[in-house]
Amino acid sequence: MKSKRVLFLSNGHGEDAINCQIIEALRASAAGVDVSAMPIVGDGAAYARSAAPIIGPTSQMPSGGVFYMNPLFFLKDVGAGLIALTWQQLQAVWTHSRRCDLVVATGDIVAAAIAHSTSRPYIIFLSAHSSYYEGRVNLGLILWQLLASENCVAVFTRDALTAADLNRQGLKKAEFVGNPVMDNLNSTGQDLQLIPGFRTIALLPGSRLPEATHNLVLLLELAKEIATNSTVPVQFRAALVPSLMLELDDIAVRAGWQARSTKLIFSGIKQQNSEEAETVEVICYSDAFADIVQQSNLVIGMTGSAIEQAVGLGKPVITIPGNGPSFTYRFAEAQNRLLGDSLQVIGTQPANPDILHKAALTVDRTLQDRKYLETSVKNGLERMGPPGGSLKIANYIAKYLN
Repeated sequence: MKSKRVLFLSNGHGEDAINCQIIEALRASAAGVDVSAMPIVGDGAAYARSAAPIIGPTSQMPSGGVFYMNPLFFLKDVGAGLIALTWQQLQAVWTHSRRCDLVVATGDIVAAAIAHSTSRPYIIFLSAHSSYYEGRVNLGLILWQLLASENCVAVFTRDALTAADLNRQGLKKAEFVGNPVMDNLNSTGQDLQLIPGFRTIALLPGSRLPEATHNLVLLLELAKEIATNSTVPVQFRAALVPSLMLELDDIAVRAGWQARSTKLIFSGIKQQNSEEAETVEVICYSDAFADIVQQSNLVIGMTGSAIEQAVGLGKPVITIPGNGPSFTYRFAEAQNRLLGDSLQVIGTQPANPDILHKAALTVDRTLQDRKYLETSVKNGLERMGPPGGSLKIANYIAKYLN
């Protein structure tokens, strides 16, 4: 019997990861399906890790794929060859899709438009739109037509509220089956060297370099401020991408800390009501994200999908705006609307000493607010849904192909 072929499209790093979760579930649930991928943004590293062949050229653009935040970033991308790259990617998609039985697109109007342009049947996971953002989803005329098209056989939303909203607007094919970002967040049993009785704070600086480097330096400043002002004992664990782990020595020098293997250390903190100087340690891991978030009492993040996952796991999250290009106040404010009360954004501009101090006081207050911590668990499940979305989408794909 001839293998069925599915082409996965995505326009963003988080979207790559969502597609890879679906691919993994599809491989486990359906035999004889050949998958391929075309990441429109970035180098598609997630697909490489999932052994999904990439069919066309990729490149890491200056904006990291978030030029909608600032028109200047778009001009930088154009200067770096964005138009030629996009044309080459389109040609690769059109050529390859002729042999495909289905296209799976994750993202926004860009992913939907490229899927539609193949003239093949397609499904879309609408990752960039939510009724939590704006009360009522406004897809605009073009995206609505793309989703209403006969070639679009299914629309999966990122939350139940959005599916209900789109159904009310007349898009009956929209449904919520779970958000794939909540899948495979299983503990690996990693020893985090946690001290019993201490509150654990997770630090998430993001994955895109050099922005994540700058974010980690800011988070180290915040860790010092928290240690100075905390009225309960705290400990810090940082979940970093492997490329950021390689920079720990340089980051320590920039931040005025010491690096000892995977530990970043700062000596000489004067805590409130204490005469003795304390030492702050941030222990870093590149392979323990789920362990760190699950075992944390609070998360401090400057990133996208990882904050969504933390909220979905019921954790309270505090964030401070960075210098961008991707994690700015504008991004954090939109994320706040998406994720609700579980997320507290401190400051409306790139973090300065005053913002860091306010954030530290908020951390201390939040850790001791039992009612708020309980509310975060309920809110996380409502906003992100339970795990299992990848498998349900994979089962839909398998059923369609058969």
